[in-house]
Amino acid sequence: MKRKLLLATLTASLTLSGCSNTKSTPEVVKQNQASSQYDLAYNYQNGNGVPQNYSKAVSLYLKSAEQGYVRAQTNLGLMYEYGDGITQSHSEAVSWYSKAAEQGYARAQTNLGVMYESGDGVAQSYSEAINWYRKAAEQNYARAQTNLGAMYADGQGVTQSYSHALIWYRKAAEQNDATAQNNLGIMYEYGQGVTQDYSGAVNWYRKAAEQGNPSAQNSLGVMYDEGQGVGQNYSDAVNWYRKAAEQGYAWAQNNLGVIYEYGQGITQNYSDAMR
Repeated sequence: MKRKLLLATLTASLTLSGCSNTKSTPEVVKQNQASSQYDLAYNYQNGNGVPQNYSKAVSLYLKSAEQGYVRAQTNLGLMYEYGDGITQSHSEAVSWYSKAAEQGYARAQTNLGVMYESGDGVAQSYSEAINWYRKAAEQNYARAQTNLGAMYADGQGVTQSYSHALIWYRKAAEQNDATAQNNLGIMYEYGQGVTQDYSGAVNWYRKAAEQGNPSAQNSLGVMYDEGQGVGQNYSDAVNWYRKAAEQGYAWAQNNLGVIYEYGQGITQNYSDAMR
């Protein structure tokens, strides 16, 4: 049963920030203004204490971003990328991500790497994707580490190397990144860059599965189903298949159907098997 490595894309909202410097120099006043505009934009974007309004969020992010505030530049890039409150434009997203990335902001560097990898708003370039992922990964940014690991695993923009993939996945997994934990489980299950170890695979799949990662939930179900790295237990297999299936994960839906068909760990039910 094939389970593909998954790449992480940055979709999570950014954390708020403020300025604790109390000196009233012009630069600090400007920074405080940009920070306040960012905070208000974030609240409008997410409906925190005010009615959600993407167009107002975009307007305020733009004011802050034009002052060079990296968090605003990054979020404005996200608004352009997904067309929230403004006409969708991947090229504009790339432009704003680039402004923040060039200031060393890891989140923007990761987003820019994703755009280069997918070829959205910019000519596809795996080498450029690697460049930006690496800059963010070296700042210990987990999502960039996961994506860099996947590039090494797949040999995109870099010489294929499971051992290098393992290094980057582990760095992110130890920061509790669920996609990295799932991918690390795959490496242990199939002995890629590491000695094959089913119990090690189960350990990493479980960490990711408990965070709701559907691929890991399905894989953990398979391990219970087949008794690999853990005692065979059809009821536990059903439990994990169901969690992934309820998120629309097709492999888990198929596996759960097979379980219903043969009545393994559950009452045999052909009608449920055919769903």
